[in-house]
Amino acid sequence: MYLNCHSYYSLRYGTMAVETLVEEAAKLGIEAMALTDINNSTGMVDFVKSCNSLGIHPIAGIEFRNGDQYLYTGIARNGEGFRELNEFLSYHNETKLPFPATAPQAANAWFVYTLNRVPSRKLRSNELIGVRPGDLNRLLTSPWRDDPSRLVIFHPVVMLRRADHELHLHLRAVDHNIILGRLRPEMTAGEQDVLLSPDLLRCAYEEFPQIIRNTDALVADCGIAFDFKTIKNKRTFTGARSDDRILLEKLALEGMVYRYGKDNPEALRRIQHELQVIDRLGFSSYFLITWDVIRYSLSRGFYHVGRGSGANSIVAYCLRITDVDPIDLDLYFERFINPKRSSPPDFDIDFSWKERDEVLDYIFKRYGRRHTSLIGTISTFRDRSIFRELGKVYGLPKEEIDLLVKHPDDQMNDNHIISDIYRLGNQVVDFPNLRSIHAGGVIVSEEPITCYTALDMPPKGLPTTQWDMYVAESIGYEKLDILSQRG
Repeated sequence: MYLNCHSYYSLRYGTMAVETLVEEAAKLGIEAMALTDINNSTGMVDFVKSCNSLGIHPIAGIEFRNGDQYLYTGIARNGEGFRELNEFLSYHNETKLPFPATAPQAANAWFVYTLNRVPSRKLRSNELIGVRPGDLNRLLTSPWRDDPSRLVIFHPVVMLRRADHELHLHLRAVDHNIILGRLRPEMTAGEQDVLLSPDLLRCAYEEFPQIIRNTDALVADCGIAFDFKTIKNKRTFTGARSDDRILLEKLALEGMVYRYGKDNPEALRRIQHELQVIDRLGFSSYFLITWDVIRYSLSRGFYHVGRGSGANSIVAYCLRITDVDPIDLDLYFERFINPKRSSPPDFDIDFSWKERDEVLDYIFKRYGRRHTSLIGTISTFRDRSIFRELGKVYGLPKEEIDLLVKHPDDQMNDNHIISDIYRLGNQVVDFPNLRSIHAGGVIVSEEPITCYTALDMPPKGLPTTQWDMYVAESIGYEKLDILSQRG
């Protein structure tokens, strides 16, 4: 029944963290729900993880809007449907084209229109009409009353309780960069868009049992699951894991001769030990892809510096990924990779700021844009930015906002408006505000990256994940940091 739930990743619209949404749903006895944030799937990995921990059946979806105009909500039947929704969203993010007024073809996804936005054409087999509790009276005079097979319960969830509507309005004013008094109804959710108990929601539709049955059938048909235990990076460099191991060994031993000469028992011992660990943990492809990037940069005459914990690896040293001798400095490989390390390894490689874009261009063309992306980052509301944004919402002049930011204890700040700013500001601390780009993180994926996230297209011009490095790590990606320096 919960087919249209928003977290605070519906930027400057939703009022709950993903974890809060799921925890409160569990307290109400909700057994299944869909996360359908507006024009993004940023929170889906965390949503699935939270649902799994609390026994709720997770469903993946995306609500599509052009500006404030609601179009339709896509609900994935399975992982393939989630990929279809992500690819549809990614295409429009890349091309900057508005979403079409009616939903696209998708073999593994349902699309839900609202009662006032039903297409004039005949509905496809996977298109439904969502009926809000407040629209039930309108349904009595609608032609769909006599054909309820397409109707489903559609109660948007934006807030935990009605009192949170005030916070929602302030977020909407921030989003539109206007004062509160200029908000129009189409810009905001209604006070009634709160998380209701299943019994209360069903009660609203008790005179329309067919709608309840349709919704239950839809929920039973949909679901999403992620494997959090396996590595998601490109599995092999050569096409076979055994061939990766052989190639990495060959390159490492050739590099040993370059670095240490032909007769160095200690170097040979450490190389063989590292190769065993690398192969056992499935990191041969990761080393070879990094080596491939370095090989390209060396062929172009680009200078690079490999640093971080990766410098503890003698294999990395022999592959010329790093220029730090682990034997000479007595560095331990296990600081970089070991079976008990909780976080995946990553190489940090610095290039000149003039040359990094050419290296990135090579990576994307070598491994394909469907399987390669930059990692996103989430900019949050913090400290001074909160005061400035909320100050504008209340129409405060710049001088008063500057006084609040720079001299918060000044007695001129002792008034009810500033008190409201403090009260609401405390509620939005760490709320996501903008999606941006990580300083240099790149992932190369075995599956299309849209299996796990939609992609943004920032001015940089390269596909970028809608979630950040922490989510990438939790789902099983090891990133490669391609950084730039002006030094």
